[in-house]
Amino acid sequence: MRAAIYKRYGPPQTVSVADLPKPTPAANEVLVRVHASSVTTADWRLRAAAFPGILWLPGRLMTGIFAPRQQVLGQEFAGVVEAVGADVTEFTPGQRVFGFSGNGSHAEFVTVPESGAILQTPDTLSDAEAAALPFGAATALEFLRDVAKVQPGQHVLVVGATGGVGVYAVQMAKALGAHVTAVSSAANADLARELGADDVIDYRREDPGSARNAHDVVFDAVGATSYAQMRKALRKDGLYLPLNFGGRELWTLLMTKLRGGPRITLHVNGDTKQHLRDLLALIDAGKLRAVIDRHFDLDHVVDAHAFVETRHRKGAVILDILRRSPAALPA
Repeated sequence: MRAAIYKRYGPPQTVSVADLPKPTPAANEVLVRVHASSVTTADWRLRAAAFPGILWLPGRLMTGIFAPRQQVLGQEFAGVVEAVGADVTEFTPGQRVFGFSGNGSHAEFVTVPESGAILQTPDTLSDAEAAALPFGAATALEFLRDVAKVQPGQHVLVVGATGGVGVYAVQMAKALGAHVTAVSSAANADLARELGADDVIDYRREDPGSARNAHDVVFDAVGATSYAQMRKALRKDGLYLPLNFGGRELWTLLMTKLRGGPRITLHVNGDTKQHLRDLLALIDAGKLRAVIDRHFDLDHVVDAHAFVETRHRKGAVILDILRRSPAALPA
């Protein structure tokens, strides 16, 4: 099978397309023929070993000290069941499915545990739309609903509101009944409003931390702010919730426990089958939609990585596994 691989940490050019053996599903696994995946911020960080601050060493211990142990990136997938293991009962060959593989989805085939984050794809979603959901939308769901426990009428500030996670965070906060203020560039203000933002702050013209006692929750989806910067913008019992964190945030967590004031919570999400079910329910209710910036075919995976690393994408960057560029087709 064709797959995008990287054998060393580094820039986008470390990724190349190679032929690998087609995986065989274990007894409890589903083999999926991947039609679409996505390139996310997580893929960029893993490929470049760009782990923040003191998390660099734990990150390398997890992924490989000197070289990546898992050479195929890709966490989201959508496609068709190719085969199932002997113990699988929920899925059958030919079904359209989507979900979260953890890794390995930048390839023509990936295996996923039946009990993992995999569901049948509804007819209302294309493969690209389905592949655009698990990483960003499930993250927004878990952080805002389960961690921040956003309630109707609360004021939520979303920093990086039109990025890969932010486009879903705005929709999620609105679905939970919050008043949503989006922080984005002026060029993306219309998109933020389309997604449900009540107010939009252009970060190039206004400091989002200049407000006073304005927000119940500040969700920073891109790592552009700090607790110190946003502290006064939070209400007394407010919550600062960063998606990315390092030593600074760990120290701040300790200090706030000692000194009091607005809270900070650090969390690492874990995508589940139930998260996917909840996302589909929100889509059926008209409260959530997939947001896709652009498409790349597998042969242009380097360009996809380079674009994601600019940190200026508006929603998901889809990797079309089936589509091949004319230059890559055999003569």
